[in-house]
Amino acid sequence: MKIAVLSGKGGTGKTFVAVNLASCADKAVYADCDVEEPDGQLFLKPVIKNKTDVYVKIPEVNTLKCTGCKKCADFCKYNALALVNGKLMIFNHICHSCSGCIVLCPQKALTENQRTVGFIEEGISENVNCLTGCLNTGEVSGVPIIKSIMTKLPKEKTIIIDCPPGSACTVMESIALSDFCILVAEPTIFGMSNLAMVYDLVKFFNKSAGAILNKCLDGQINPSEQFCIENKINIIAKIPFDSELGSLNSKGFIAVRENDKYKQLFENILKNIQTEALQ
Repeated sequence: MKIAVLSGKGGTGKTFVAVNLASCADKAVYADCDVEEPDGQLFLKPVIKNKTDVYVKIPEVNTLKCTGCKKCADFCKYNALALVNGKLMIFNHICHSCSGCIVLCPQKALTENQRTVGFIEEGISENVNCLTGCLNTGEVSGVPIIKSIMTKLPKEKTIIIDCPPGSACTVMESIALSDFCILVAEPTIFGMSNLAMVYDLVKFFNKSAGAILNKCLDGQINPSEQFCIENKINIIAKIPFDSELGSLNSKGFIAVRENDKYKQLFENILKNIQTEALQ
């Protein structure tokens, strides 16, 4: 079962929920698709077994064949090619690797090359197999890395996908293969607004979803809870605003491995998710 954990912004507790869910399962895979800030490894501290570079395809021009017809530059909607003083310039960092320019070139002056955009580390942390994607500094999109992570996911086991925050293309790619989505939200007006954003996304993809409300206080008005009630989103769990839990998390500890109380909490959450997903 593939469970995607989302949030509308950073800091809601998305990674906190994801690493604890993975750690309380008998055997699990934790896939960190937040490739710009992959901080799940700070908690899981996996022993790295393998590292794989991720490449994208880019065009390369043979200046002896290029006649400067400009057909490739006119075709590219991302402006990754331009004709300057009769010479073709290629801006690799904004190329989307569609290879259309190569197919279109009448002189066959463009050929396919590749460059690295990041890497994936595979490791083990007790009962959890970890896949961590990391985007190289300056790259514009982590989608190729997330696609590569998805090819490494096993068909069985509990798989926890730690998505990037927000609702950009990287998030869409992260939830594409998921069986169930968990929306993590804070009990504030801003939390409700960001919850609404990711809820619209999972609805667009027709994904089953439930919410986990983090940092909840007894007696406090909770706009995120009200949003869930109004939109008939099942609240899987309400995690209390707990100083001990906050202290463990701030020190990079995984709560379920430190305290049986939290282990029971997240085991119940995982059971509720599995039950909800089967309905």
